[in-house]
Amino acid sequence: MANGVPTHAEPQLPLFGGLPGKGPEGRYECRLGPPDNPFSPWLPGMPTMWPLWLLASLLALSQALPFEQKGFWDFTLDDGLPMLNDEEASGAETTSGVPDLDSLTPTFSAMCPFGCHCHLRVVQCSDLGLKTVPKEISPDTTLLDLQNNGISELRRDDFKGLQHLYALVLVNNKISKIHEKAFSPLRKLQKLYISKNHLVEIPPNLPSSLVELRIHDNRIRKVPKGVFSGLRSMNCIEMGGNPLENSGFEPGAFDGLKLNYLRISEAKLTGIPKDLPETLNELHLDHNKIQAIELEDLLRYSKLYRLGLGHNQIRMIENGSLSFLPTLRELHLDNNKLSRVPSGLPDLKLLQVVYLHTNNITKVGVNDFCPVGFGVKRAYYNGISLFNNPVPYWEVQPATFRCVTDRLAIQFGNYK
Repeated sequence: MANGVPTHAEPQLPLFGGLPGKGPEGRYECRLGPPDNPFSPWLPGMPTMWPLWLLASLLALSQALPFEQKGFWDFTLDDGLPMLNDEEASGAETTSGVPDLDSLTPTFSAMCPFGCHCHLRVVQCSDLGLKTVPKEISPDTTLLDLQNNGISELRRDDFKGLQHLYALVLVNNKISKIHEKAFSPLRKLQKLYISKNHLVEIPPNLPSSLVELRIHDNRIRKVPKGVFSGLRSMNCIEMGGNPLENSGFEPGAFDGLKLNYLRISEAKLTGIPKDLPETLNELHLDHNKIQAIELEDLLRYSKLYRLGLGHNQIRMIENGSLSFLPTLRELHLDNNKLSRVPSGLPDLKLLQVVYLHTNNITKVGVNDFCPVGFGVKRAYYNGISLFNNPVPYWEVQPATFRCVTDRLAIQFGNYK
């Protein structure tokens, strides 16, 4: 309030997991009254206009719709990993990343579990030392945050009545047991974050509406056939940090899934798993024990545009292996044991980023990256890393990088 005149101010909303959603102007706006000067005082000499203006304002306010929050939080909760943009989904109907608030019937209930913070259908109960899922959760809740507690079990009726729940965060608890019908009431659940727990198996009967599952850093050793059955909307699975070996994936374990993102990093893989979804756009297998890429390993993944194989023990990539990846844009092979630049890179017309640093590469040929002739490669490189390799970089010919956008896009040297 300044000199008796109210001032414009943005509403102060609590932060959770990220910044609140913003409007097209990059900020919240909530204004009432005439658009030109809503706080102009009444002027003497205008006695006839004032009642008319007041009446019009009251009529406008009586017909105005209630303010509705259009934004929603980006749930970047696990190790700073960026969430997958649902606009890159594989065709599922509900993958916008924003709950359909218009389809919900708000109750504006005063229900809020003891010690929790409740606002805009978000119930935040993190870091409270909870041993069980709290009761008295409002049925119109769309986000339930229970991370960093001591919950060890999910019981049958823990989520009873939460039919509008969109995201459930259970990261960093002690969950080792989940009732087979614990998730049955969650008919609209799209995001389930249950990383950093004590699970030894993937939870059964996951909601068919699920779009994103983050279950990394558990104790899962096996992915049985049929565990993902009926999950036709699923497009993102993060399951790294589990002691998974190649033998732990039963044939047909991923049948029916149309994933575009899969991460099985920090596991015990010795090769690229077989029978992963053909729809994959991103596959991350870094920090494993993969030793070689054989010809048939990448045969079914023609839609990949990002492949992560860094921090493995790869010594050999069989000639022709990369030819099955015509849409590849980014290739991570850093921190391996390669002795030369993989063959076939010039034929990948869309490839733009190649990580080859920290290998045993001793020579870089003039045609290792760029095709011979002009007009063949459709996308120029904007990043090639070769540093920390025993390459005599002063012997590398300038023409080697003729299809690179900028000299600053090339990094090599600093071999230790």
